[in-house]
Amino acid sequence: MAISTLSRISVPLNTQDSASNQGLLMPKLQYRFRVSLENFGVSTPTTELTKQVVSASRPQVEFEEMEIHTYNTRAYLAGKHAWQPVTITLREDVNNRVQKLVGEQLQKQFDFFEQSSAASGIDYKFTTRIEILDGGNGGNTPNVLETFELYGCFVQNANYNELDYSNSEPVTVELSIRYDNAVQTPENTGIGTTVGRTAGSLITGGGL
Repeated sequence: MAISTLSRISVPLNTQDSASNQGLLMPKLQYRFRVSLENFGVSTPTTELTKQVVSASRPQVEFEEMEIHTYNTRAYLAGKHAWQPVTITLREDVNNRVQKLVGEQLQKQFDFFEQSSAASGIDYKFTTRIEILDGGNGGNTPNVLETFELYGCFVQNANYNELDYSNSEPVTVELSIRYDNAVQTPENTGIGTTVGRTAGSLITGGGL
């Protein structure tokens, strides 16, 4: 079989826009990722958590719906947006390093022994980075294909899960992380891309 035939393993494209067939592109893979937490807890390094990540969800953004009633019908506009929490599952280790860092972060948010809360959000908020990698390792430095940077994070829910005599799986801690904003990097790769703000040409503004 000629190698050139592999270029046809794709969807035929409109030749007015691009080449008729560009071949199938390599997808990003779910298991090639890395999660790092900056300013999480007190102890260093926080890479102890990076080494024990089992799974991580990616950001989800949702816009409120504004309903505009008119004469014979209705129209819809995008209202305020809200970022949904992400979930990160961590394996526990026998040295209690994961448990210690998680406990420190929770204590920064609220001192459970003294029943005392933090004075302000800046005292406990951290940054989360979820990176998709290209599979490189060891002598082949991995390239970061995409990064979601989550700003203004705090632990909304910490679930220490359960123990079970009939289960051979490792003990895990599941964190639900709420954040204020998310941006994709490198620049111009997704959310955070510079897009000119469109405005109506009239002082009264444009139409729906």
